[in-house]
Amino acid sequence: MNTRYVDLIEQSFYFPTEEFTMEDGNLQFHGIDLMKLIEEHGTPLKLTYLPKISQNIQKAKSWFETARKNVGYKGKYNYCYCTKSSHFHHVLEEALKNDIHIETSSAYDINIVENLLEEGLLTTDNYVICNGFKRAQYIENIARLLNNGHKKVIPIIDNYEELPLLLESTDKKFEVGIRIASEEEPKFEFYTSRLGIGYKDIVPFYNNYIRDEKNVKLKMLHFFINTGIKDNSYYWNELNKCLQVYVKLREICPTLDSLNIGGGFPIKNSPGFQFDYAYMVEEILNQIKIICDDWEVPVPHIFTEFGSFTVGESGAVIYKVLQQKKQNDRESWNMIDSSFMTTLPDAWAISKRFVMFPVNRWNDRYERVLLGGLTCDSDDYYNSEQHVNAIYLPKFNPNKPLYVGFFNTGAYQDNIGGFGGIHHCLIPQPKYILIDENHEVEVFSEQQTHEEVLDILGYNQYNKSKVNKQNKK
Repeated sequence: MNTRYVDLIEQSFYFPTEEFTMEDGNLQFHGIDLMKLIEEHGTPLKLTYLPKISQNIQKAKSWFETARKNVGYKGKYNYCYCTKSSHFHHVLEEALKNDIHIETSSAYDINIVENLLEEGLLTTDNYVICNGFKRAQYIENIARLLNNGHKKVIPIIDNYEELPLLLESTDKKFEVGIRIASEEEPKFEFYTSRLGIGYKDIVPFYNNYIRDEKNVKLKMLHFFINTGIKDNSYYWNELNKCLQVYVKLREICPTLDSLNIGGGFPIKNSPGFQFDYAYMVEEILNQIKIICDDWEVPVPHIFTEFGSFTVGESGAVIYKVLQQKKQNDRESWNMIDSSFMTTLPDAWAISKRFVMFPVNRWNDRYERVLLGGLTCDSDDYYNSEQHVNAIYLPKFNPNKPLYVGFFNTGAYQDNIGGFGGIHHCLIPQPKYILIDENHEVEVFSEQQTHEEVLDILGYNQYNKSKVNKQNKK
């Protein structure tokens, strides 16, 4: 009878996989000995396997290049990384090794761009696509890039007020894009995205605000789907509506030569995940070419903005099961040594699924459990709803430590949860390590200390002030 955890996985999924293998009953991630990491660095532990970033970028580039040849698509392809997915320097440094471009979302992003330019990691040959709702500081920072001679900065106009503000801030000639306010999926609580300009208003906006501006050229139409690129009727319908706007606009605007199909590729969220990336890329280019040929306009250069796809599959978090609590006859809670709400906030906020495996004891018998975090909040858990199926792990044994890994966590979790800083119930930020192609480990940050937490909260400042007052006396 197959009662071991490894038997359960092998009969449920295709295992091993590209990134996951097993050796001596322990899980390996891209060939990395996770138990060795745990022995050296402890838990909870966050890690980024940097080479995975470059691997995914190169995969996407190859899919688009193959599709261009198969379809006979004459436009060029440009891969952009959405910095909002992870702003860390090591992420940008790895991504920029692959001849890509940058998409920004807010004012401080531009300061990051300037830092990268100063380092030489980014040059004026790289496009900087400036997305998002633009407040005064964002406008000022974009204008500074333009005034300093960066000609490939493309502000994506999100609302009617942005273009006049940009024109007031620079006398340089520059190119812009227009973001389409796409309609949301039927299950959403609202019909149309709050970002961008409505489909029917795009052509009038160009005629009234851009066409006669001597310093501005419209280069790009920006199409973003919040749910990402998916093979469903909603996505294809919205893409078709976008293309109808593109060809009508292209007829009256010869400088329009690019289409930004924002909304990223999905990433693996379970061991059984399947998605035909190559098919989707080819079909997208084919649909664009068909409509452009029908209207007898040139096909646009393609820009994509991949954030989660770029960095998501490079990340992991490892926890130790501290104790098992049996609250009733049916529910066994394995309590981890951190918090899901603070280290994997998407699991709590939007019930996002991640790939989950035990790190060790794969040859042991298994049981059905729930996973609970350390905070006193009833929502601090990871259960079968997030995991698609029930959670099975090797049976808890107080004499045999059990470690659990969550994988493909590299996008958004640190930005949303807040790296460092103050977390719910003051659960400390875990230790964070970086791993390169040779499996060499660099400690990016140690686990947060109570002194750092008290300093942020002002207690150390109060104590210093108290000492100073006493000294004055």
